[in-house]
Amino acid sequence: MALRGIFVVEMAGLAPGPLCGMILADFGAQVVRVDRPGGLGDVSHLSRGKRSVLVDLKQPQGAMVVQRLCSQADVLLEPFRRGVMEKLQLGPEVLQRENPKLIYARLTGFGQSGKFSGAAGHDINYLSLSGVLSKLGASGESPSPPLNLLADFAGGSIMCTLGILVALFERMSSGKGQVIDANMVEGTAYLSSFLWKTLKLGLWEQPRGQNLLDGGAPFYTTYRTADGEFMAVGAIEPQFYKLLIEGLGLNPTELPHQMSTRDWPEMKKKFAAVFAKKTRAEWCRVFDDTDACVTPVLRLDEAARHDHNRERASFITDVEQGVSPRPAPLLSRTPATPSLQKDPFIGQHTEEVLKECGFSQEEIDQLKSSKVIGSHKQRAHL
Repeated sequence: MALRGIFVVEMAGLAPGPLCGMILADFGAQVVRVDRPGGLGDVSHLSRGKRSVLVDLKQPQGAMVVQRLCSQADVLLEPFRRGVMEKLQLGPEVLQRENPKLIYARLTGFGQSGKFSGAAGHDINYLSLSGVLSKLGASGESPSPPLNLLADFAGGSIMCTLGILVALFERMSSGKGQVIDANMVEGTAYLSSFLWKTLKLGLWEQPRGQNLLDGGAPFYTTYRTADGEFMAVGAIEPQFYKLLIEGLGLNPTELPHQMSTRDWPEMKKKFAAVFAKKTRAEWCRVFDDTDACVTPVLRLDEAARHDHNRERASFITDVEQGVSPRPAPLLSRTPATPSLQKDPFIGQHTEEVLKECGFSQEEIDQLKSSKVIGSHKQRAHL
């Protein structure tokens, strides 16, 4: 796989960090998660393809163990608030002194500097500070976050992964690592560049939920069907809009101009009344073979079974029969081959990883007896 040979040390944390590490593992990196005693493991269930070592970082020897792991690592991924790693003697100055090629990726909500850099927060807080949350939600309603996907995972995990890959590429010429300040506020803001760059074009001049791309247009929104399901409509271009009108069985001469914004509320009511007359399956038969840009709103379980996604093998099933998305994008020569085995439990690979990193059995035994490390073997359930 594309990242074969890359060694990543991931400090255990909440969802954004684990997804970043899982992406790297999916594409071939060797990812070792450092868990702490008393931890719950990866509660986000994003540890596919990783291994786990259990280290007590509160003990000085625990920090030394991580230092030795990082002396051989290509990437360190840490999700803590500003200053936590420095207190553990695991800051970039310490680790990069021993390993100048180390890429030190810091993934936080607010970044390593600024007024909120030491504050707690969650997806909705990062989303609000980026400015993007103000644009999300239905007309006349309060701003509404799109689950925790946008700031945590898109602005956080994906942008951090991008930073790591760019730094790995740059290291090929410089031979040096660097520190990555990835944070969810700026990551989310960067993702919204299209919004910022088009502010003067009039795309967002109406109140939230009344614009072309935020549900205000009758041809870019969702409609309830006769069976209580929904269809998604995205017929922006005139040629696609024409096919939408044909599929709905409406007379275009009896409708106002597509871009007559003052008529959009009434047009939405008219379209809604038509969509309510057929089931979702019936509308799929009308629109599936057209370019009207009309698709069913699928539940997660339905998405995995949809013909298009099955034909592309877009979802995978692990040994525990859990279904999840296949890694994307799809590479032609070196595609990701995600592990289908059970996610690692805390400390499952402690001895294995330490031996690979040059620890002697005597050192491992001493660290175990001092409870600096833990090694939990998987037991068979009969």
